[in-house]
Amino acid sequence: MKPLFSVIIPAHNEEDYIGRCLDAIRKAAVHVPPQRVQVIVVANRCTDATAEIACSYGAQVLENTDTSIAAIRNAGARLAEGRVIMTIDADSFMSEGTFEEIWEKLTSGDYIGGGAIPTFDRASPGIAASTMVVAVHLLPVMLRERAGLSGGLFWTYKKAFDAIGGFDESLVSMEDMDFAVRLNRLGAENGRKYGTLRSPLITSSRKFDQFGDWYLLKDLKNTRAILTGHDRAAADAFYYNVR
Repeated sequence: MKPLFSVIIPAHNEEDYIGRCLDAIRKAAVHVPPQRVQVIVVANRCTDATAEIACSYGAQVLENTDTSIAAIRNAGARLAEGRVIMTIDADSFMSEGTFEEIWEKLTSGDYIGGGAIPTFDRASPGIAASTMVVAVHLLPVMLRERAGLSGGLFWTYKKAFDAIGGFDESLVSMEDMDFAVRLNRLGAENGRKYGTLRSPLITSSRKFDQFGDWYLLKDLKNTRAILTGHDRAAADAFYYNVR
């Protein structure tokens, strides 16, 4: 029997988080037969125990050397056998009911797919202000698309994922918002909406722990560079050459 869900997790040296991520998936899938959930961990340039931990949870592990998060996600998607593709970061943790809600939304015929709204695992004035900076940047896109485009945890039918060509590998950052825009447009063409899960999604605040809670505001030049999606130096400093 082929899986119903394929969950893709890009992971670069995530030994401190991957176990909790996989444990959350296991708990969320309690009402889904185990053979119907395929978990793919894309171990990207890992020099720690990420792959070993993933294997201990029964995940399918793909070794990968790309330096583009879009390419890393797409590499996992090529192994997906499920009707539904989901992507979640290794330092994010889904809640119970996630699989049921996704299936309910997709089978209703009203949704093309969608995302979730991540909540950081701690709060501070700096994190709140940084979140506002990103929201202000994304607001014009949402107004143009006439939709609330969430990310964090993407979900859609594999046929829809394939129809839009997956994630854009020319982007070194902001590939998630670009994916949301193109998925929303495919939905609009077919009379379906882009949805946002009610089920909570918790994500780590480790970037703030590492760079400081106010770093997005203290270095606006670098922040703007990251938000273009095409600045390799900024992306390397923020994503690919850390940990």
